[in-house]
Amino acid sequence: MKTDRVGTGSQGLDDLLGGGLERRAITQIYGEPASGKSTLCLMAAVACLRAGNSVVYIDTEGFSVERFTQIAGENAGALADRLYLFEPLDFAQQGTMIADAEGLLKNGHAPVGLLVMDSATALYRTELDLGREAIRKLSHHMIKLLGLAKKYDIPVLITNQIYMDVERDRVAGLGGTALEHLSKAIIRLEKKDGARRAMLRKHRSRPEGISFDFTITEDGIRTV
Repeated sequence: MKTDRVGTGSQGLDDLLGGGLERRAITQIYGEPASGKSTLCLMAAVACLRAGNSVVYIDTEGFSVERFTQIAGENAGALADRLYLFEPLDFAQQGTMIADAEGLLKNGHAPVGLLVMDSATALYRTELDLGREAIRKLSHHMIKLLGLAKKYDIPVLITNQIYMDVERDRVAGLGGTALEHLSKAIIRLEKKDGARRAMLRKHRSRPEGISFDFTITEDGIRTV
């Protein structure tokens, strides 16, 4: 019997989210470079693969086979057989690959238990000169991802890059309301005194502002 949550491979992150990634919803992690976003994505993917499921992984920043192997351990090769990796080269191709992913959700050899996009906005940055058209395309991508999550009863995990919101004098995730409204849960990662902090910024049933601290290790993260 399916539960409504899917484990991330990190007890600290599961606890922050009230039990793990929510099915039929988008969970967003945003933060500055090297804050741990990709590591958390890989941990969630490996946890899903170890549970016997497949994972669709869309990577726009260069998938690290070495990091996957570190986190997956001695069974990395066997687990990789059920990791469906897409690596779009531009923003238009990102949209095409999101659409292509549905074929795997329908007909994969093992049921797909998770869809990851790391990052949703790296290629979007190259389209910013298009103004509203770029936002429209990004919104379309996110709506398609949410549709896949709902149709196939899986969680979607995305990462997002940051910018300085001058009007509100705070760091925020790229993509504005397109990502903020469509993401059911949002986590901000911060670098803090040699460690990292994961803070909940949005959740339907958990208080905003709760957090946990962690360090990045060879095989993932360690809560401190």
